[in-house]
Formats: sequence, structure tokens, C-alpha cells
Amino acid sequence: MLYTPTIALFPSNCLFKSIMKGIHETTSLLRTAFFIVAGALILLSTLFSNKLAGDLAEEERKKIELWAEAVRLLTTDLQEGVEMDYTLNFKVMEGNTNIPVILVDSNGTILETNNLKASIKGDSLAIAEEATRIMGKKQFIEVKISDSYIQYVYYDDSSLLRKLTYFPFIQLLVMFVFLLVTVFALNASRKSEQNRVWVGLSKETAHQLGTPISSLLAWVELLKLKQVDEQLLKEIDKDTLRLKTIAERFSKIGSKPSLTPVELKPVLENALTYMRNRSSKKIAFKTLLPKEPILVNLNVPLFEWVIENLCKNAIDAMETSGTITITASSEGKHLTIDVTDTGKGIPKSHFKTVFKPGFTTKQRGWGLGLSLVKRIIEENHGGKIFVKSSEPGKGTTFRIIL
Repeated sequence: MLYTPTIALFPSNCLFKSIMKGIHETTSLLRTAFFIVAGALILLSTLFSNKLAGDLAEEERKKIELWAEAVRLLTTDLQEGVEMDYTLNFKVMEGNTNIPVILVDSNGTILETNNLKASIKGDSLAIAEEATRIMGKKQFIEVKISDSYIQYVYYDDSSLLRKLTYFPFIQLLVMFVFLLVTVFALNASRKSEQNRVWVGLSKETAHQLGTPISSLLAWVELLKLKQVDEQLLKEIDKDTLRLKTIAERFSKIGSKPSLTPVELKPVLENALTYMRNRSSKKIAFKTLLPKEPILVNLNVPLFEWVIENLCKNAIDAMETSGTITITASSEGKHLTIDVTDTGKGIPKSHFKTVFKPGFTTKQRGWGLGLSLVKRIIEENHGGKIFVKSSEPGKGTTFRIIL
């Protein structure tokens, strides 16, 4: 009697789902906490900056009011011919070194300017344009020299106040960039952790399968020496080789597989032949391929696994009967492969989530098939796979681009 060892290829599907769920929940929690803290910091910083800007604006207005009062006293005394010490007035007027000021009379004639940027260049046209801009802001203080003579002091924000006003926006931009970098880092961390889980499970599975398969191959060779039904031996040999292929696939998932240029049609036919032999006769398989050979860089064992998983997914969706059609076309440097079924379809809201590890609509499903497919196509072959279209009750088309 032959003894066939029992092996555990994976932890239970519940454990696998809990591992992937834990990774996702931890990353989501960190992301949420970071956004809350970052949002609070941005809000507090913005409020504080606005308060500082408001306080500085008030201080500047008081400074200009003092400057205007010094001008009023000086002008009034000079007009009345009063002789006194004007040192304090001049010190007050000269003390303004950063606030742009324009003194005009009631006719709009500019009497004096101070701290204008254009004054440095000495360009009269530029000075006039800057003065017009400042006066257009309607930010002024009235200086009453006498009942019949009034002057106006127009002023603009100092460079410090302008910088402080713009600071919250610059801060928001910096924080936004920082948030983007952080989100990218968190996603990369989650992806890296998921990759480690995939690689670990794949290598462990390949390792666990290796010894029993070697033992089975030895038993098959031993049985060939005895009087055993050849057809039975052939089937046992075929299934043992199949197990060897599965172990090889898991081994390649756990490492960086090499790609070689191969013709697509034999690869597809080999995968479909395997699926035909293991599915209901009510399931039809069709291929629509160009007559000319299509050469593509593939890792054959892994790509066959992709086609098998997509077909298994389609068979589950069709339940009892239906048709699976594989179409291939080449456009320039890109190869497009569509796998279409006549199953129950996928809701549009699940077009992306179907590829996530652990997602399944079956009660005892692992939710690994399409996740493996996506990993093999995108990580190992540098391609893309997505749900091209799906209509409830009519079927689904998965598109692969290589």
C-alpha cells in the first residue's frame, strides 16, 4: 500500500486573510492618524500666522499714524512760522524704513515718497506706477493741516507683512508636498510588507511541496517496475508532474523570474488544454488569434498560471455552462490579451477590489487567484491587467497588456 503524506501548503485561508487585513488596517490607521495630526498642525499654524499678520498690520498702521502726525505738526508749524526744535519730528519721519509711504495733497499731487521700490532705480515712470498702485488700495490717513488744507498719507504693507501674509500659503504647499511624500512612503511600506508575505508564503509552499513530490516521483518509478496498469501509471505520472509544475510556479513567485521570447499561441493552447480536461463539457473554450506568430517575452510557467486562474475565475462565474474566449492582438510594441466569459459579471464598484488579496465572493474562497494574476503580470512581466468591461448577467472581460 502506498503512503501519501499529508502536507499543509498554506495556513488556513482565515489566517491569510487576517494577515493581509492586519497589514491594510495598520497602514490605514497610521495614514488616518498622520492626516489628523498634520491637519491640526496646519490649522493651528495658519491661525497663528494670520493673528501675527493682523497684529503686525495694526502696529504698522499705528506707526504710520505717528508718521502722519509728525508731518502735520511740522507742516503746520512751518506754515505758521513757528520756530522750534523739529528733531523729534524728523526722527519719527526717518524712523520709518520699511513701510512704503506717499504724501499727497487734496489735488492728488505727490509731495513726498518714502521706501518705494522704484525709488531705488530712479525711474520716474516706475515710481508713478507704484504710487498709483498704492493709492489704488485706498489705505490712507487724513492729515488736516488747516480747515482749507488737507493732506493724505497713503501707505502699503511692509515687505515683512507681505511675507507673513503669504507664509500660510507657502506652509500649506510644503505640507501638501510632505503629505504626498508620506502617503507614497506608507503605500510603499504596505506594498513591501505584502510582498514579503507573498514571497514568504511562496517559498515556504515550494519548500513544503518539494520533498513529497520527490517521494511521489520515486514511487512512480518503482511502480513502473511492477505489474501495474499503464493507464493508471500515466495518470499518476501526469498529476505528479503537475504538482512539480505548481511547486516551480511558487518558487518563481518568491524570486525574480527570467523572461524569454516565446510564441504566444502554444502557451495559450497548453493552458487551455489543461483547463478543458478539468472542467465541465458544458464549458466551451475559444481562441481568436492572428494567423501570424506572436512573439512575446514571458515566463511560461507563470503566464500559464495567469491564464488558468482567469479561466477558473470565469468558470466559477458561469457556474454550469458558458463560453470562455481568449483574444490576442498586437499593436506596435504592446500585446493585448482579452479573456472574456459569459458569467454573472462584476459590479463596477468591484473592478479594482477584485485584485486585492483576500477578496472573494465564495464562502470558502481564499481570494488569491486574481491577486496572484495581478502580481505575476505587473511585478514579474511589467505589464498591466484590469477589468476592461463587465455587465451583470452577460459576462466580464479581463484585459492584459504586455
